[in-house]
Amino acid sequence: MSPRFVAAIDQGTTSSRCMLFDAAGAIVAVAQKEHRQIYPQPGWVEHDADEIWTNVQEVIAGALAKAGASASDIAAVGITNQRETTVVWEKATGKPIAGAIVWQDTRTAKLVGELGGAVGQDRFREACGLPLATYFSGPKIRWLLDNTPGARAAAERGELLFGTIDAWLIWKLTGRHVTDVTNASRSMLMRLDTLAWDDGLLEAIGVPRAMLPEIRPSSEVYGAADGALEGVPVASALGDQQAALFGQTCFSPGEGKCTYGTGSFLLVNTGERPVTSHSGLLTTLGYQIGGQPAIYALEGSIAVAGSLVQWVRDNLGLIATAAEIEPLARSVADNGGCYFVPAFAGLFAPHWRSDARGVIAGLTGYVGKGHIARAVLEAVAWQTREVVDAMAADAGAPLTALKVDGGMTANELLMQFQADVLDAPVVRPAITETTCLGAAYAAGLAVGFWPDTATLKAQWRQDAEWRPAMAAETRDHEYRQWKKAVARTLNWVD
Repeated sequence: MSPRFVAAIDQGTTSSRCMLFDAAGAIVAVAQKEHRQIYPQPGWVEHDADEIWTNVQEVIAGALAKAGASASDIAAVGITNQRETTVVWEKATGKPIAGAIVWQDTRTAKLVGELGGAVGQDRFREACGLPLATYFSGPKIRWLLDNTPGARAAAERGELLFGTIDAWLIWKLTGRHVTDVTNASRSMLMRLDTLAWDDGLLEAIGVPRAMLPEIRPSSEVYGAADGALEGVPVASALGDQQAALFGQTCFSPGEGKCTYGTGSFLLVNTGERPVTSHSGLLTTLGYQIGGQPAIYALEGSIAVAGSLVQWVRDNLGLIATAAEIEPLARSVADNGGCYFVPAFAGLFAPHWRSDARGVIAGLTGYVGKGHIARAVLEAVAWQTREVVDAMAADAGAPLTALKVDGGMTANELLMQFQADVLDAPVVRPAITETTCLGAAYAAGLAVGFWPDTATLKAQWRQDAEWRPAMAAETRDHEYRQWKKAVARTLNWVD
């Protein structure tokens, strides 16, 4: 009997999931498990890579059980992952040498400043498309090698391996040490034009070539899985935001999406040539299907979106569950003059200011819990507006509509406010789990489960649309106030 499903492993910042999809792109089964967030020091964020691997094995088995399926029912498995999170492990034992350094971690701030030298954060941008920032994995590797006894010598002898989470999982599943172009493009170590590790970047940042994985296309069979998926082709890897771009079927230049998760990420397909941003965006890889030319993208990365709601829940106790943020925000007519800029780990796009820290501005005795809840949701939308403005400046054309996905799209107040501040329609697809769907689509293409991208595009369906309803003068006034609040976050860290 022919395989009925494609599996996707979504290894995210807070949890791991496995989802099964049928030929129509519909979700058949889901299993999910959270992992610990480890905070050894202020600004440090770590994960236990072994814990993540254990959880991934559990959710694979869980999804198969829920579907009443076995490995023989699965045509292929794809992987999508939290990007930039850095794992270094022993080649002989598979044991990580330290905790995985998470993308949000800021311990490399001093190193990043040193690497910039007299040139500053744009020292490597022409080669790799990225500004120097704590966000990316290259400096995280350097930090681990410099601060783990014996690590650098072991890495130079070829005894240590580096990977972002995709490479860690592929190695665990198949024994092959590979990554895809999208994850490699987030390292500051790969040239955008050659799609290869660059000796000049490696030397400057201080990373031995011997520990790096092989760079492969995003949609390709890397090897056969072991364990519960024994014999199933592992056939795709995409960084989570690129997977969402793929799942939203943004296959033509100019098409884009915004994913609202732990952070918020807006990507626009720019075709077969990288576009240099002059407005604070990242030039990155969108995807590569087999031997076809790579597709590039412009990205605006926002560090704090859904995690701000979690922070209000866990650290302030204003709500008991994340879902309560919307009714609390609806309990007031507006933000009461309150603006919340969540620069917990600095500001990402389009500012790239690691010296920034979060502020709540405009407080008066009138402001209550409802106003703060509303300011939290508005912060997500205003940060997205800043990125959209930067996209329009680089592209030379305004946004006409925004495809959205991720957990926060269930918040209709946020989606309406997003349409209002963008002055453009916001469109949500029928399947909002587009990160998993993109990994599944890419894996299915690699093994012929789906014949081509046109078939995938034909399966996309709209679920909801929000149209702007805010007066232009209100929008402009509120945006000016937001920008004043942003200005107050700067120069906090000496």
